[in-house]
Amino acid sequence: MPKITYVEYNGTRHPIEVPAGRSVMQGAVDNNVPGIDADCGGECACATCHVYIDAAWLDRIGRPTPGSQEASMLSFAAVTRPDSRLSCQIQVTGALDGLIVRMPEGQH
Repeated sequence: MPKITYVEYNGTRHPIEVPAGRSVMQGAVDNNVPGIDADCGGECACATCHVYIDAAWLDRIGRPTPGSQEASMLSFAAVTRPDSRLSCQIQVTGALDGLIVRMPEGQH
């Protein structure tokens, strides 16, 4: 099972095995990782699962497609950066084993 490391704003790390086929957001919610609220349940409708993709992974994960629903929803996130993504839109596969995502200071 791929291991995703979720890093809270304060630096606390949560290495979690997430089944392939789940989203990065679902992995956090299923394991009670603080910092990902997921208010809409993964429907790409709230931006409360906003994460920053570790620089080593950004090329593999990619950025949201301009004009996409995800890009639009990120405009509602408090502090976005070029490495911002909605974790509900990242599907876990074996190729993501070792992925590191960081949470912003807050989701609202």
